[in-house]
Amino acid sequence: MWRVRRPPVPPPPPTPPNPPFDAHAARRLRLALGMGPEHVAYGMRVSYGLPYITPDHVIAWEQGVMAPGGNELVALAGVLWCAPCELIGRPRTLREHRAARGLTAEDVAGEVGLELLVYVRMEESGEWRGTERQSAILAEVLELSLADFLTLTGLDGKLAGLLRSAVTTRWQAYVRPVNKMVPLNRRFLEGVLHELHRYYQGQMAATLTWSDGSAATEASHAGRDFLDRIVEHFWARVDTNTP
Repeated sequence: MWRVRRPPVPPPPPTPPNPPFDAHAARRLRLALGMGPEHVAYGMRVSYGLPYITPDHVIAWEQGVMAPGGNELVALAGVLWCAPCELIGRPRTLREHRAARGLTAEDVAGEVGLELLVYVRMEESGEWRGTERQSAILAEVLELSLADFLTLTGLDGKLAGLLRSAVTTRWQAYVRPVNKMVPLNRRFLEGVLHELHRYYQGQMAATLTWSDGSAATEASHAGRDFLDRIVEHFWARVDTNTP
């Protein structure tokens, strides 16, 4: 008997990457509405036709273990009475920056002059290894700020180390090495480092002078948290003080 050959089934289209999700915003909005995870899941199932959503999904999203897909994000925003953009966080990875710009991997690879497979591997590993010229093109294509660029190229860890040393010792000694990584006006950078140093030293002085043990402990915790988030504080002061 003759067998009819069926045409090969085409592969499914690639799934677009999820937009970056602001887990803290989702939790904050839910609590403000007085809703539990079960209420959110129920609303997404009944009002938006997503029968598989359970409270565990909502909890996982809020803990950052998972991120909602495009349709899930829209439904979640509807249940929380907010716009989807309020649940989209700041892009952190190369893939998230690309998704935020609505670009495909082919788009970016072509612009920066990389083979698609090479670029995809960089996205998957989270390590950008392009040349200086390719890095400049990448920053333009993805509209990266200097802060985002340092994060994507893995230099924010080195910046964090310099900033921690600057605020815990003599900040003047770290103006030049920080300035090499962050090409800002030197006098402006000096002001930012001095401000960070003064704030941190004030927190540490409080732990030595306050007689209230709980207050001193709170100041100590604030100081450690400040060091843990030193890069974030640095860019916040840069943005605030930029004329």
